[in-house]
Amino acid sequence: MMRAYLVDDEPPALARLRRMLRATGRVEVAGASSDPVEALQHLPRVSPDLLFLDIHMPGLSGFELLAELPAQPMVIFTTAYDHYALEAFEANSVDYLLKPIEPQRLDRALQKAERLLGQGSPSLDVPALIAQITSALGSPGKPAWLTRVASRSGDRVQVVDLRHVTHVFAKDKLTFAATAERAFVVDRTIAELEGRLNPSRFVRIHRGVIVNLDHVLDLHAEFGGRMVVRLKDAARTPLIVSRDRVRTLKERLGL
Repeated sequence: MMRAYLVDDEPPALARLRRMLRATGRVEVAGASSDPVEALQHLPRVSPDLLFLDIHMPGLSGFELLAELPAQPMVIFTTAYDHYALEAFEANSVDYLLKPIEPQRLDRALQKAERLLGQGSPSLDVPALIAQITSALGSPGKPAWLTRVASRSGDRVQVVDLRHVTHVFAKDKLTFAATAERAFVVDRTIAELEGRLNPSRFVRIHRGVIVNLDHVLDLHAEFGGRMVVRLKDAARTPLIVSRDRVRTLKERLGL
């Protein structure tokens, strides 16, 4: 019997998947969490055969969680991505379940997992998977790059022009689009936005930060190979660039 760990930030979806898996009699649910940060702490100890992983989660996306794991189990994504991106999941020898999950589709995914686990769990190239999904979403005839985002506050929805957004950042399990005047809460994860923002203008410089290159004033080298970006706003807002993203930022800036 396969041992599985479930991660989904929606408790009802998590409970439903747990019931569905137990009903199959083929999976032992070794653990579950609605907090991806908490799951990241537990997963190395649990060492499941199979990880059911939501993608759209606040604070830490499914992709970001995988990138942090020292060893990656077989993954079945639970996702609301549209069909344009789904080929990327299959290309990486993983499976996906489109929400709401149907019992017949779950059964097929479990069959595939059993077959692949019997052959030896396939390695998952997370950067390649993200690149494929980004390409699928941005290919000709597919959804265009976002030009605005919506920020909901009670019954009011405010539309924010992305030309005025200096950077996007994650904080306290929320995602914010910041302008020179204020920060707006948006109902998208950093990972989701990264795949929908024009890469000629927006670049991810940290796990929780995407910067608008049009608003970059200058760069400063820091100890340990990191850099700091300063924005053109009145506060000259500093943003840390992680070491593994310095090269990409320089290339996008033509340096």
